[in-house]
Amino acid sequence: MNFKILLLLFVVGLISIVFDNSYAQITSGGFGQSPFERDFGDVKFLDAYFGTINKKIEVDAGDSNVPFTVVFANVGTQDITGIRGQLSLPFGFSGSAGPGSIIHADSDSNSLAGDNFHLTFFVNIDKSAQIQQYPGTVKVDYSRLRESGVRTAFVNFDFKVTGDSVINVKALDPFLTSLTTNNVIIEVSNDGTAPISSVDITATNTQTELASTSSSTTNVENVVILESNWDIGNINAKSAKYLTATVYVPESLKDDTLRIPLSIFYYNTHGDLQEVSKIVDFYIKGLIDLSIFNVEVIELSGTQMVVGEIINEGNQDGLFGFITLDARGDSNIKSTTQFIDEIEVDAPVPFNVPIKFEGEPRYGEHDITITVRYKDSVRDEIFITSDQTIYVNEPSNGEDSSFDPSMIIIPVILVIVAAFYVIRRRKKTIIETN
Repeated sequence: MNFKILLLLFVVGLISIVFDNSYAQITSGGFGQSPFERDFGDVKFLDAYFGTINKKIEVDAGDSNVPFTVVFANVGTQDITGIRGQLSLPFGFSGSAGPGSIIHADSDSNSLAGDNFHLTFFVNIDKSAQIQQYPGTVKVDYSRLRESGVRTAFVNFDFKVTGDSVINVKALDPFLTSLTTNNVIIEVSNDGTAPISSVDITATNTQTELASTSSSTTNVENVVILESNWDIGNINAKSAKYLTATVYVPESLKDDTLRIPLSIFYYNTHGDLQEVSKIVDFYIKGLIDLSIFNVEVIELSGTQMVVGEIINEGNQDGLFGFITLDARGDSNIKSTTQFIDEIEVDAPVPFNVPIKFEGEPRYGEHDITITVRYKDSVRDEIFITSDQTIYVNEPSNGEDSSFDPSMIIIPVILVIVAAFYVIRRRKKTIIETN
């Protein structure tokens, strides 16, 4: 009797053990109280970052519905299936469904033994979040093939809100001049909140590159750029670096827009190589090249005047021209300005400025400065100056220059002729009477 009772208790205990191992939830890393329990699990954490399995992305405070990917490896000896995930992030992060919602990822997929798999969640980042590292926890539920029950793995990890890099380029001076060599300075700025490193810039579609391309995307092949590649190093957030280039523009591009395409390579905060394309635009002005020559002093209608000529050897007319005469040193010549209108190309423009004195006239040598003021095609005002030494002569006739001796001589002659005529007439009358 006692033997039957013991046998019945043994069978009941054995059945409970078998069913417990077959249907109860199994924790990752072992088989409950099985003597074959292992110290490692079937799921190993590899990485956690913002982005998808194919590409990491930069994120900033205030971004919403951002993909967040956690990558695992199936290090077990069996395939796993029915993979589900639940993500727990600190304050400042929430599910895309809104604050308080559970952040789920449900792949319902399989992972072969030895392969990697991933879970992608979608989260919102609060505007108060800082650019720094944060802790997180992920729960993974899965089942092993040919085994009943669900295994669960909990993984703690660190992730980072990277900030976002924003690359912009601009020319400090957006105007080039044709027929000349221009020294160009281009600003490359990082207007975002994440630093970038190892920035390398290449001017594309230049004459060198055009030989290997089927067509041109800009007119940059019509100019000569002496440099085509620049290594400017790291650019911190909210800062800028500068590159310089030497550009020669032919006359044919006058009044046109030059577009220089740039390819910018850099490493982001994930350490991934990135490439962005930007275009820097320039407006090409005509060349105004003025010279002042043949400066001298002449007397015109009793007034001493400084005369000379202005010649424009460029390919663009100067507009709204003025010429100003200023004294230098101890000269007391009064400052005088004269309007000369347009300064045309290849056509000398004469000028004549009357000489006026501050106080008593001083004759002899005077040091003066001649200033030509004009505007170019974009209405920028430009000044050119020329220092000259002139000689002012004293007027040739002084105060008596207005007296004409002929005013006395002619009446005297007329009186003499009239007297002679009268005397001859009287003598003739006397002779006839006698």
